Amino acid sequence: MDAAEVLARLASIAGPPGHEGPVAAAVEELWRPLAAEVRRDALGNVIAVVRGEGLALPGGRRASVMWAAHMDEIALLVAAIEDEGFLRVDAAGGADPRNLLGLEVTVHTAGGPLAGVVGTKPPHLTSAEEARQVPRLRDLFVDVGLPAEAVRRRVRVGDPVTLRQSPARLQGRRMTGKSLDNRVGVTVLTLALADLARRRHAVDVYAVATVQEEVGLRGAATSAYGLDPTLAIAVDVTFGDQPGVPDGKTVELGKGAAVAQGANIHPRVLEALREAAKAEGIATQPEPIPGASGTDAWAIQIAREGIPTGLVSVPLRHMHSPAEVVDLGDVQEAARLLAATAARLDAGAASRLVGPGWQEVRAGAAGAAQ
Repeated sequence: MDAAEVLARLASIAGPPGHEGPVAAAVEELWRPLAAEVRRDALGNVIAVVRGEGLALPGGRRASVMWAAHMDEIALLVAAIEDEGFLRVDAAGGADPRNLLGLEVTVHTAGGPLAGVVGTKPPHLTSAEEARQVPRLRDLFVDVGLPAEAVRRRVRVGDPVTLRQSPARLQGRRMTGKSLDNRVGVTVLTLALADLARRRHAVDVYAVATVQEEVGLRGAATSAYGLDPTLAIAVDVTFGDQPGVPDGKTVELGKGAAVAQGANIHPRVLEALREAAKAEGIATQPEPIPGASGTDAWAIQIAREGIPTGLVSVPLRHMHSPAEVVDLGDVQEAARLLAATAARLDAGAASRLVGPGWQEVRAGAAGAAQ
């Protein structure tokens, strides 16, 4: 399975928060040949189930690993329609006004997509003070090129707006495009499922393409609660090295997947990832995250009574812009790391991961449920 082809396909699809359906359909198609079961839950998360040979835990439960990567992208939504037919927009996720000027966009209406462009006051008509400032989101507007009456017939307040930007290959193994945050993560899960199909593994694996991460980690929270895995590994992007960002805040492109360490990360999950990387010669880089990771891992960690959680990230430049950049080698290494870690989990490893007291808690919960 080719990483570039999978990523290009996924990054070409619009999927703003709450409207991930078209992306979900593509993910389902990619995952069906790789899993025993693929389903979509009530919130829209896509869940692939790969059964292992069976690893029994106290209370009769089977050991399981959840992989999670969000499939929504930063976007805008129509906040108002002006008398002249121009659309004022608001952010759905962390849209950066600095990156929006002059971009082509798509307004997703009930009657179908409308092409548009993002505009603002011409520089010739701005004051000296305005010229020194970054335009605010409320100063921008979308022009769909229709008369005001036609705009009002076709567009409704609340319609989502996404960037129109095709993915492209750069030099070497680099790739650019919009929504690589986090179609990269979904690509990692896809490649990991293909890798896992060639391995023996005792644990069950749930691969989850989550929804609405950009607006509150919602899909991760609901899917983790519903699946109740033994442990989980979230996959996302992290800040790649680029000018203007301190070295301590970035991870190098092309040097492997970033493995997070900090309060959001269970020490034994971190240990399992490190051991798998060492055993199979997988390139990784450390990523210290002292507090909130801002990823699906943050919500998964506190689902139910707590789920031991890890975080694997792909370094990415120009985050939340229409020209994000990743190295495909890092994508492949992240996928290898997920598959290798799952394949190495035996009874002893599972017991170490869950920690003291876990077996009694789980056994008691299973007994109460019967």
